[in-house]
Amino acid sequence: MITARFLPSRILLALSAAFAAAPATALDISQGDLTVLELFTSQGCSSCPEADRLLSRLGAREDIVALGYHIDYWDYIGWSDTFALPENSQLQRGYAESWGKNRLYTPQLVVNGRQAVVGSDAGEAEAAIAAATLPLDIAVSADGEDAVTLVAEGDPGHKAAIVWVITYRDAAEVVIERGENSGRVLSYSHIVTGRQPIGMWSPDEGARITIPLDEVMGETADGAAIVIQEKNGRLPGPILAATTIHR
Repeated sequence: MITARFLPSRILLALSAAFAAAPATALDISQGDLTVLELFTSQGCSSCPEADRLLSRLGAREDIVALGYHIDYWDYIGWSDTFALPENSQLQRGYAESWGKNRLYTPQLVVNGRQAVVGSDAGEAEAAIAAATLPLDIAVSADGEDAVTLVAEGDPGHKAAIVWVITYRDAAEVVIERGENSGRVLSYSHIVTGRQPIGMWSPDEGARITIPLDEVMGETADGAAIVIQEKNGRLPGPILAATTIHR
């Protein structure tokens, strides 16, 4: 595990991401009792490959929404992560600041936006998953061939929340040429390619959002997670509901 200290910074809630049109295809939609796992990882971190393998294994389960966020703050030590996005590092900083922490580390696994464990510790991860619950459900239905409609009921027991679309690639292999993992060919799964807000969820009214499939999936993504996440001021809060759409 490697760590970095930081000064609290403003979390970026919105990604600017270009979505190109994709042909309509049959979609596989996961719904039910799900747990969201967000792994903050880096190709330049020698402790991370074990966590990446764990995310791949857990992500194969039907009750898991797995998301691999590659961060960029270790790029300076010798290898620039080919999947890293500054927004991923900002999200991790946002979690840390929300929890009153003053450091970042990889690999870190965040469970339902509520707690973090060392990303390579399978026992801690399994225990956190077993104790995790999401209080709300998202119903997703096809709206013709070119759009989907998301519905989540209101619940006055929770704060206002943002509805996010998080796109990802299923898998990729990368030859690491420098840094702590130099000479290794590493496999990755559930690689986050973008994260953008598509609407708001209200405790009184819930949310009903219809969006074009090309905006959900983009051109290169294999799947997308739909996540309803409370706001903790300007920072990310607990995740209330989630589902995935896969083509």
